[in-house]
Amino acid sequence: MNSIVKKTIVYSLVGIMQIGWGAAVTEASPLFTGSSQQRIIQVDRPHGDKDRQREHDERKRKENERHEKEMRRRPHESEREWRQRQERENKRHEQALREIAAFLLGVAVGNSN
Repeated sequence: MNSIVKKTIVYSLVGIMQIGWGAAVTEASPLFTGSSQQRIIQVDRPHGDKDRQREHDERKRKENERHEKEMRRRPHESEREWRQRQERENKRHEQALREIAAFLLGVAVGNSN
């Protein structure tokens, strides 16, 4: 009886340690970080706010056109492949729009300093 209790305790502790290590590795992994890092690019240019806004609008328009083209179904593409490509493209498009917005925000913050 004493041997069974000791083995149960030892195996329980080993299991708890493995769960703890697994949680630590998962938290440290860059794949599972909850927050994505944003880059803000600040560019010094001699032109005014209207030119920056125009550049922002042009970049956004081009990205939206590219996104619209990529979302269309291609010939000989299965439904499953199309859905998977749409999912990847939506993620890429959202990231691109965040970077475009961050550019404008970075310029605004840079001008205020």
